[in-house]
Amino acid sequence: MQEISYSDFKKLKMCVGRVVSATRSPRTSKLYKIEVNIGGQIIQIVSGLAEYYTAKELVDKQIIVLTNLKPTKFSGEVSEGMLLCAEDEEKGICVLLKPEREVPEGTQIT
Repeated sequence: MQEISYSDFKKLKMCVGRVVSATRSPRTSKLYKIEVNIGGQIIQIVSGLAEYYTAKELVDKQIIVLTNLKPTKFSGEVSEGMLLCAEDEEKGICVLLKPEREVPEGTQIT
């Protein structure tokens, strides 16, 4: 495993967000277009959670979001961040990371 310095870690900007909406991407059945409130700002994240969560299960859930990732396109949709999961593809497990208790959206992860 490659080690990174503390200064590299400090470049990551993560916060608590709340899922506002989740809809299937029209071009593929594996992706959701997810709108997330990160503290007064709504960003769009495209994620392959369709195998693990229904859209209804995602809406109103607090999650951990990486917010300073360069925007990129997946199946024609712009993704402006990344949600964090614990994943084991071999076992078919993907679980969203979330705060232990409710905290305000936008609360920084340190």
